[in-house]
Amino acid sequence: MPSQPQPFTGVVALDGPAGTGKSTVAQRLADRLGIHYLDTGAMYRAATVAVLQAGVDPSDAESVTAVVRDSRIEVSLDPQAQRTVLNGVDVSTAIRSQQTTAAVSAVSAIGRVRELLVAQQRELIRRGASAAQGSVGTVAEGRDIGSVVWPDAELKVYLTAREDVRARRRAGQLGDEDLAGIAASMRRRDAFDSGRAVSPLRRPDGAIEVDTSDLSIDEVVELLAELARRQFPVTAADRG
Repeated sequence: MPSQPQPFTGVVALDGPAGTGKSTVAQRLADRLGIHYLDTGAMYRAATVAVLQAGVDPSDAESVTAVVRDSRIEVSLDPQAQRTVLNGVDVSTAIRSQQTTAAVSAVSAIGRVRELLVAQQRELIRRGASAAQGSVGTVAEGRDIGSVVWPDAELKVYLTAREDVRARRRAGQLGDEDLAGIAASMRRRDAFDSGRAVSPLRRPDGAIEVDTSDLSIDEVVELLAELARRQFPVTAADRG
């Protein structure tokens, strides 16, 4: 008698810089596999919104940490219904504002802030793994998932893309046609994130690097779903 299919109950750690398709791929992959989706970037953005609302200088590490420590950040784990809530208020739109984007690198570079949010991220992943109705896997995406948040992930992937492709994708998201300006901004963000002392952006040990420059979102999702199947050979929840 053939063995019964088993759902994917592990963790897919998806890291990479902006413009590689990371968020869209992660969300669609989680939906494809029928598991949780954790957008850690939304948590740092929510923390940044809290800091800006408090009128605190994003470079003031002590004050920023105090604000974040006293804030309640909640994110949906449903890939089909993403929502970010700060202190009981939906900030799903505010976290994507230009003001938030300009300040998020400074806030997320503060070591104590990262410690606070990484602890929350780990708890969200553990909660899925120990759910009363059965273990639920998670696709977690960010810039330090495979290296810091969940280094024991069953599948670690690092997405990359050529700079011109990343700039075009980002321009499409922002509705901005200044490709040169966007590319310059992304280079500054990459340098900042890669050079920070705490949890720098890098390809995690053991991660599979995937260049998305010439691949569609669907092609990347299919590739990663296949990689996930290799970890859990027969995945009942795969909706492909």
